Amino acid sequence: MKGTVYSIEGKELRDIELADTVFGLPVNEDLIWYAINNELANKRQGNASTKDRSEVHGSNAKPYKQKGTGRARRGDKKSPLMVGGGVVFGPRPRDYSYTMPKKAKRQAIKTILSLKAQSDGLKIIEDFSIESGKTRDLAGLLKNFKAGERTVLVLKDDDPLIKRAAGNIPWLSYLSYNRLRAHDLFYGRQVLMLESAVKNLNAFYGSAVEQGEEAGE
Repeated sequence: MKGTVYSIEGKELRDIELADTVFGLPVNEDLIWYAINNELANKRQGNASTKDRSEVHGSNAKPYKQKGTGRARRGDKKSPLMVGGGVVFGPRPRDYSYTMPKKAKRQAIKTILSLKAQSDGLKIIEDFSIESGKTRDLAGLLKNFKAGERTVLVLKDDDPLIKRAAGNIPWLSYLSYNRLRAHDLFYGRQVLMLESAVKNLNAFYGSAVEQGEEAGE
């Protein structure tokens, strides 16, 4: 399939080839949901914690005698029934992360890219760099591409100047072509992709890579 490359001023320049195995796949909603939830689970800290009665600081002595007071019998002040006592079945630190199959993860990324390409949520821009590394210069460039919406910028490599310039733009996130995140791509209102990043994606997620992986198993 074909795509259009835009200049940094927002004008059409030329066509570019988009691999059907990356940008022309049918949308798999279940796989997208699986990939996004996997990323969110892996980001959870899981450090919520409470103390049970063995961990609460306090005396083991009975607060008052067993009989004769007319009150309910108490073993110690650390009982879960007492104010300031332990917590029964409270949360404990845990690891929420789990591993998603590599092929399923790759397929989810490709189907999200296909969804964006088929719904006009993907726009390809000629390669550029922010030599000054200033947020002002990058924000001025992005005004030509509906600045202000939740936007994902896909880079051809780890460009430190663009990353530094993008750090203070709240509605912009940046990803390298070989480290894409399903959550960011799916929820981005628009995906801006550098021309070289498209070529790299065609090779990185293309059929030749897939066949190579299968042969290596």
